[in-house]
Amino acid sequence: MKQRTKIKTTRRQLLQGAGASALITAFPTIVPSSVFGQNAPSKRVTIGMIGVGRQGTLVNLKTLVNMDGVQVVAVCDVDQWRLRAAKALVDQKYGDSGCHAMPDWREVIGRSDVDAIMNSTPDHWHVPISLAAVRSGKHVSCEKPLTLSVAEGRMLADAVKQQGVVFRTDSECQSDAYMHKTVELVRNGYIGGIKRFEVGVPRGDAAGGSATPVPVPEGLDYEMWMGPIKQKPYMLDAVHPVQSYGRPGWMRCRDTCEGMITNWGTHVIDVAQKVNNSQRTGPVSVEGSGSYPDPGSGLWNVLVDFKVQYQYADGVIMDYKIDSEGAYLRVEGEEGWIQSNWHRKGGLQASDANILKAKFKGSEIRFPNRSDKGDFIHCIRNNAPQESMADAEVGHRTCSMGQIAHIAIQRKAKLVWNPEQEVFPDDEQANQMLRREYREPWG
Repeated sequence: MKQRTKIKTTRRQLLQGAGASALITAFPTIVPSSVFGQNAPSKRVTIGMIGVGRQGTLVNLKTLVNMDGVQVVAVCDVDQWRLRAAKALVDQKYGDSGCHAMPDWREVIGRSDVDAIMNSTPDHWHVPISLAAVRSGKHVSCEKPLTLSVAEGRMLADAVKQQGVVFRTDSECQSDAYMHKTVELVRNGYIGGIKRFEVGVPRGDAAGGSATPVPVPEGLDYEMWMGPIKQKPYMLDAVHPVQSYGRPGWMRCRDTCEGMITNWGTHVIDVAQKVNNSQRTGPVSVEGSGSYPDPGSGLWNVLVDFKVQYQYADGVIMDYKIDSEGAYLRVEGEEGWIQSNWHRKGGLQASDANILKAKFKGSEIRFPNRSDKGDFIHCIRNNAPQESMADAEVGHRTCSMGQIAHIAIQRKAKLVWNPEQEVFPDDEQANQMLRREYREPWG
């Protein structure tokens, strides 16, 4: 790692103005092939991993550490077991012990050798950490759902625009081949004008969880884990399993996550918004119903079932619901329909098989299709924030869809929504639910 650290410093000097002669003298006459191409130090993107739990390690870290032109230089977690495991994974991959392990995310953001942040923390930490990184000039990829409130989503999206950094909402559904083809077929008019969408997501959250306070496990900084949320006793089923990557309980607690309505919804609604060319706006009304676990059934309190309907200004309807068979997107047009099944059986279907056999013409709308991490690194390497497939504005708007639906369910009313001002013009109580209070110093 020492050699890689020296190269990194040289790269920074070059970017700050060293000329061609400095580049020539900075390296020996005979250099390894890794110095050239996208693995060259001058093109290598350095990543700080913040949050290395279930998703952070098993998916995000394992993907990034194996990407060409990417170097993970720091890992961070409030759980020492997870922190040690992440560092060991990185060190084994690189064959040295140079990856920095840090318990405080602020140290990672403060490092000059970190170009970008991968934020894989629980949902209540997404905006505070991402906002601090963006304001420090770091590029950010942040797990979905991007926020816990519409107000903090607007704050983050505005900050990203002002700073001009690359931001990627880490949602992978757009990259699915069937979903991608659905977008291009519909946007090019192969089923005529859109009349209706149907979005289904799997049933994943259930009643249960023990609300009994227990001692904080050794090696967990629980105070930092809570961070901006209201202080509460440590309960194992409200945090994550000890020395395990099992499904965490915080995903079923409403102070740290809104459950499937935003968790899975931000995957498929992201694509629906793109199909509808409404990624940077939203519907004009929302109504819905849903059910929560019975009181006394346990700790977990997110929605276990829901049905929602949105309407856009042009009359297009989107029905959104829990579906026992899994995630899918159905688009109904004036001349047919297409259904893309994701994480469920069925593949890509259409009212007429010839729709799926269509050959795009050179003049038709086409969209780039990259993996979520590939898109993030591409935009950084090419200094192209505008090319992000799901930037902060898109991620915020997608997440807002689930949030306003959840508010409508709680209000038990059809709500008018102004997508430009991001308010409910006729319901002040609903407007109060567009923001959350965070405790100091994180608020």
